[in-house]
Amino acid sequence: MRTTRVLAASAVSAAAVAALGLAAPTALARDGMGVSPSNIVVLPAVIARGGQITVTVDGCPGGGFMTSPAFAQATLTPISGANQTAKGTATINDNARPGPYDITVNCSGRTLTRPAAFTVIGGVRGGLGGSSTSGATPTDMAIGGGLVAAAVVGGGLFWMRRRAERRI
Repeated sequence: MRTTRVLAASAVSAAAVAALGLAAPTALARDGMGVSPSNIVVLPAVIARGGQITVTVDGCPGGGFMTSPAFAQATLTPISGANQTAKGTATINDNARPGPYDITVNCSGRTLTRPAAFTVIGGVRGGLGGSSTSGATPTDMAIGGGLVAAAVVGGGLFWMRRRAERRI
């Protein structure tokens, strides 16, 4: 009977220690200490050079900064709400090469990198609207000359026919 009490007491003690061990990280997270950045969201996910992206990071209660080879270092500002979220904007460099880019976030000395967080697309080539030369090509000249010749012949035939009708 005494053994049963000892086993029951140790089971209760073990359960209390386990509950305390599971609650400790939650208590630290509530105070903002020991929180690591997580869930990096980049919008839009596909952007042209010179465009602006918005980055949202959960677990960044004091703010921080973000870096990427596609833009200069930008600030993350804490916003009120759940998940201790921070938000920032960055402008993509005009000379960024097309392709996927990573983002590294630093919040209170803790870093998190999201690989291929967004993709930079290249610009279109503007200019002459698809033409490769300026002026008329020999083919254009031949077609135009043929149309003018057909118009002259057709007009002459029409005029000769009307002239013949007057004599009747």
